[in-house]
Amino acid sequence: MLAGVALRAAARLGDGVTAPVLDRVLRTLASRHRRAFEAMAEMREAAVLIDPVDQPVAFLLSVGPQPRLRVAAKDAPADAGIRGPLVNLMDLLEGRIDGDALFFRRTLSIEGDTALVVGLRNALDGEDIDLVADLAGLAGPFRLAVPRLRREAARLTGMLEGARALLLAPVMGRLDALERRIATPAPAPRSSRPGREI
Repeated sequence: MLAGVALRAAARLGDGVTAPVLDRVLRTLASRHRRAFEAMAEMREAAVLIDPVDQPVAFLLSVGPQPRLRVAAKDAPADAGIRGPLVNLMDLLEGRIDGDALFFRRTLSIEGDTALVVGLRNALDGEDIDLVADLAGLAGPFRLAVPRLRREAARLTGMLEGARALLLAPVMGRLDALERRIATPAPAPRSSRPGREI
């Protein structure tokens, strides 16, 4: 929820304001996850568009000797693209969910150079990334309030997910029934003419 608010603000602020903030975020993450950033620095220079489909902007992650992160338009040119809801992209980054499962459920889509995306995934694989904990130091004197904000955000997210599931359950039930009906082959039409006996 907080990330969504930050992204909507970033869409209005422009690169002049967001670029220094993202540089600091990337430096902080690099200091806490040195192995992952060393692996990214060894990759060939390329750009990956990370598009939270439910937000107004995307991110352009440049890998290679000088990794860089920028807010970008959703149609920004890139060598590869990863698209999905913000919450799923964050779960993927923090290792709370398997990317293959998201891909096969069509929650996540990948475009362009898939080898580049696999290389990025391998660089981040095994890292214990926790964005809130990793970036809490950037909150200055407010960092002591971060754990409480996180608990409240998790509680609110759980309530919203429960309400969404409750509201969508009847619709999803109807869609499942419709899919089953479509998937069931229709019986072959019976001929109205009697067959000739031999």
